[in-house]
Amino acid sequence: MNKKQIQEKSKELKEKTIQKSNDLKQNIKKIIPPEIHENIYTIPNMLTLTRLLSAPVVGYMILHGQVAIALALFTYSCITDFLDGFIARHWNLRSVVGSIIDPLADKMLMMICTVCLALTSEIPLYLGMLIIGRDVGLGLSAVVIRYLSLPPPKTFWRYWDFSIPSVEVHPTMISKVNTALQMLYLGSMMIKPVFLMYLSERFGPETTTMFLTYIQYLEWTVATTTLWSGLSYLFSRNAVKFLKQ
Repeated sequence: MNKKQIQEKSKELKEKTIQKSNDLKQNIKKIIPPEIHENIYTIPNMLTLTRLLSAPVVGYMILHGQVAIALALFTYSCITDFLDGFIARHWNLRSVVGSIIDPLADKMLMMICTVCLALTSEIPLYLGMLIIGRDVGLGLSAVVIRYLSLPPPKTFWRYWDFSIPSVEVHPTMISKVNTALQMLYLGSMMIKPVFLMYLSERFGPETTTMFLTYIQYLEWTVATTTLWSGLSYLFSRNAVKFLKQ
């Protein structure tokens, strides 16, 4: 073969190799779909992260009788819970990760405050067990759902890579109402010892009795909505949505 024939043969071989490589890539993509990543470093997600980090601090302050600091951080968490949702909707910064960690931050705060207030005998044991039992059940369900919804390959590191969305969580209306009532109830129980003393000194025993009656009715309402909201996730078709990859 002369030099020209060798060059043509080499060129032909190169083109076939490139074509084979492209065909192989296409076949691999059909077997393993491309990963879909989203931006998780948004202001709403950062606010939610601060709520997650502040929850253990609130619990520590409750156990050590630092009511003012605990209530301040608890109030901050309640405000940012509204604020991160508003920012996400108004500036189109919604994310699948946000739909997961936002209710997670709420539940983390609720669970820690509930346990700490139950340990200090500020809330009844039955209500503490009801709130914790519901949230533990939902948490275990979330672990299983994440695994089932994660596109292959299902590896340990991909499981914890939350920039790979696999499922959307849409809290039910009763769950949102229950979260608000739980925050109101737990906040009331934090200030109860100090507030009862203030009411007794300033307004007398009748006002104190009214406040205790309000606490009792709020306790029963929270117990009812906690049970109701837990059952709503079992029967709602729109609460959890698997994403198509």
